Amino acid sequence: MTQTTETPVHDDFACEQCGSTLEFKPGAGLMVCPSCGFENAMPDTDDEVEELDFHEAFGALEEGDEGEDVFAVTCPTCGAELELEVDVSSEDCPFCGVTIVAAGGSTRKLKPGSLLPFKVERLEARKWFQQWVAKRWFAPNDFKARARLDTKLTGMYVPHWTYDAEASTEYTGLRGTYYYVPVTVSTGKGTTTTMQRRTAWSPVSGVVGNKFDDLLILASHSLPTSYMEKLEPWDLTNLVPFQPEYLSGFRAESYQVDLEEGFTEARQRWNQPIRATIRMDIGGNEQRISNMHSTFSNITFKHILLPVWISTYRFKNKPYRFLVNARTAEVQGERPYSYIKIGLAIAGAFSSVGGAIAAFMLLA
Repeated sequence: MTQTTETPVHDDFACEQCGSTLEFKPGAGLMVCPSCGFENAMPDTDDEVEELDFHEAFGALEEGDEGEDVFAVTCPTCGAELELEVDVSSEDCPFCGVTIVAAGGSTRKLKPGSLLPFKVERLEARKWFQQWVAKRWFAPNDFKARARLDTKLTGMYVPHWTYDAEASTEYTGLRGTYYYVPVTVSTGKGTTTTMQRRTAWSPVSGVVGNKFDDLLILASHSLPTSYMEKLEPWDLTNLVPFQPEYLSGFRAESYQVDLEEGFTEARQRWNQPIRATIRMDIGGNEQRISNMHSTFSNITFKHILLPVWISTYRFKNKPYRFLVNARTAEVQGERPYSYIKIGLAIAGAFSSVGGAIAAFMLLA
């Protein structure tokens, strides 16, 4: 089940002027007081964005030497798990909108090492949401009106893994080489000779190498993978070391896909480029891969958080979600359809075609 961690209030985030909790201001790189407007620069850090050794981290996590305890409550509707602050007894689920009452346990999780800070502000994300809703031509009218009224955007840091590795792959297969032979065929008026292509197959084997860098793997099941992929690309070159100040005023989801599961998915996605490399190595005109076995070395990873504005609104007791890439303002969303509008549009299209045909016949 998915775990979402709400950032606790840190004493270090208190406003020097009024004591309210400072929040990170998207795009400004500052901590801003929502009560009095006081601005505070982000604290300096000597930390760097690092690639971590996969095997060392996995072993340490299994032995309990790494990570932190995450205390979570479970959403009874969608199965998401959220961590509440100590003094909070209930919370609205950002993924389906229902209220969750505090009750849960703890699990051991790796801490995030870096993130992309929010860059798109809430008001800008709301503007994109309203424009997106207005352009859903075949959405029910009452849905469009309710979505505009119920807009509640939550700033969410979504967990991802990135993986680097070197792959050495042994393979066996067949190389197909084209050759042409003369063939006499009957044409009804006699015979003619044409050249027809044949393929000669020869066995081949070899070893190829691939190097992979920063393959991005979504570590959550709370949001549709297809939507998150459509929010790409992410400017990963601008990752900054993790500091809790970046999360103040936002929420951070804890990963559901663990380090090992993420690497399993990475290996599956690397399979296609490895096969492409093998085909290039086989050469010839056609290639067949019979067997392949990859060994991975120098495996490193990063546990990162990527910023998304999410709005969950319910229509006829079903949740719909809208996402904004908080770096680029790219949008994705879910919506219901009005079959009445679709039917009228189809009927109108047929009517237009019929009218055009009638006008043409009259003119003729």
